[in-house]
Formats: sequence, C-alpha cells, structure tokens
Amino acid sequence: MSAQPRVVVLDYGFGNVRSAVRALERVGAQVELTADAKAAAEADGLVVPGVGAFAAVMKGLEAVRGPQIIGRRLAGGRAVLGICVGMQVMFETGVEHGVATPGLGEWPGVVDRLEAPIVPHMGWATVEPAPTSRLFRGIEDERFYFVHSYAARSFPLLEAGDAAFVPPAVTWADHGGPFVAAVENGPLSATQFHPEKSGDAGAQLLATWVESLR
Repeated sequence: MSAQPRVVVLDYGFGNVRSAVRALERVGAQVELTADAKAAAEADGLVVPGVGAFAAVMKGLEAVRGPQIIGRRLAGGRAVLGICVGMQVMFETGVEHGVATPGLGEWPGVVDRLEAPIVPHMGWATVEPAPTSRLFRGIEDERFYFVHSYAARSFPLLEAGDAAFVPPAVTWADHGGPFVAAVENGPLSATQFHPEKSGDAGAQLLATWVESLR
C-alpha cells in the first residue's frame, strides 16, 4: 500500500471545513486545512469547499490567492475537487439578486437561482451520472445531500462541436428543472451536493477521488 495521499482543504473562511476534513480522513487521506500556497501546490489533491453566497466565496478566495493556487494546479494537471459553492465558482459567472460576479472561469456558463416552487433545494436527491463517470461508479442509484438555492442549469461545454474534444462527464439532478450536480473534467472535479454529508454514498465518492490521487 502506498503512502496516504496528501490532501489540502483550502482554508479561506468559507465552507463546512471540519466535516470535510473528517470525511476525507476517514477514507484514507492525510489532510491539512490551510491557505498556504506552497502546501496547496505540493499536495496530491486540493479541496475547495464553499457555502453561502457566490460573491462572498470569490472574495474569500481572492484574499488567499485562491484563483492563482487553483489555476496553477489545474495547469499542471493536479487534482482539484470543488464542493457546493466551491463548484459554482468554477464557472464563468454567478448571478445573485441581479448582480453578476465573475467566477474562476474554468468552465463557461452561469450559476443562477433555481426556478422551483421551493427554494432552497434542501435534502436528499438522486442524480443521473454521465456514462463516463468514474466518481459515481457503483453508486449511480444512490442519493446525495443537497442544500443550495443556486446552480448551473446548463453546461455549454457539452455543446462543443469539435470531434477531437473529449467532453467532461456531467452528472445532473432535478429541482424545478435540471441542474448540474457534478462534473469530472480532467484534473478538476466538483459536486453541487455535499459528499461529506451524504452518508456511505458520499464516503464512497470521496474514497474514489482520494484513491485517484495515488
């Protein structure tokens, strides 16, 4: 057995970081909670948590040079996992109360308010994984825990017409209409739901991600 994969959970003042740290430790990662750029660059995996408002999360990330840390890791093919708003900020733009905030721009698209009779979307829900998904292998029919009012309701990269383009594996869920529940795109993976709060299925997803870091 190789050494435990080293994972940094990026500490920028937002996110349910303690539960994420514990969940990652339970599935075999050596976890450090820090905003230190060197530690984040050298870790086998980087987790970007996030709760609350898109604009506030972006401000928190910028305060610890998060965009540069994340961008450099991805440019080098180094694994990053975004959770909840940590996924949303990977898109180009977030729109809250009519105000647009630039995101990290790793994917084209807009995160905006769900159009559903009840918002926020809170509780357990099934998902529709992409056939090419690795993270959901063996847990395709399980339920995951969501708590959010905003989401990406389309994924423009899937519409690329280039035959040489390998599309990301996009997993969908539904609340008043379809929305992006997870994305696997090279070194960048992300979930709108909280795997650390999703019981055995969430633990299995995190274990699969941690194992991929070896």
